[in-house]
Amino acid sequence: MLREFLSNWSPRVETPDGLRQAGALPYAVVEGRLAFLLITTRKTGRWIFPKGRIEPDMTPWDSAAMEALEEAGVIGEISQVTVGSYRASSGGSGATLIDVDLYPLRVTEQLDEWREKGQRLRHWATLEEAKRLLADRSLSRLAEKVEAMHRSAATR
Repeated sequence: MLREFLSNWSPRVETPDGLRQAGALPYAVVEGRLAFLLITTRKTGRWIFPKGRIEPDMTPWDSAAMEALEEAGVIGEISQVTVGSYRASSGGSGATLIDVDLYPLRVTEQLDEWREKGQRLRHWATLEEAKRLLADRSLSRLAEKVEAMHRSAATR
């Protein structure tokens, strides 16, 4: 019975307008290896990637790039194609679920001063360290996917 249920189950659920967010998955190539930029949440201090609501006058990827600038103080080349999405809780009680689409952001500049500097920590990590630090396993899988895409592009 469980096997039948799981065979018909789909993790992709349409999120009502206003409950879908966009995020950036910031990375840089250092000596041929990828490094990922993690930030802490303001409330709990858990490690995540920058994310936020999609601005009405912006594309989702431009909103994601803006979140990376505001929350992590980085600027870069944002992909217009999502690497995937994950589900997160939102609001004070955490009772509202939102879907977050993540867009790879190849960091080209890191600022010393940025909007949320005093509210968050930022940390560059290898994939293995990021997998240990990230609060959500879905985020680890998306980082793995970016690394696999980078490796694939490098061998072409």
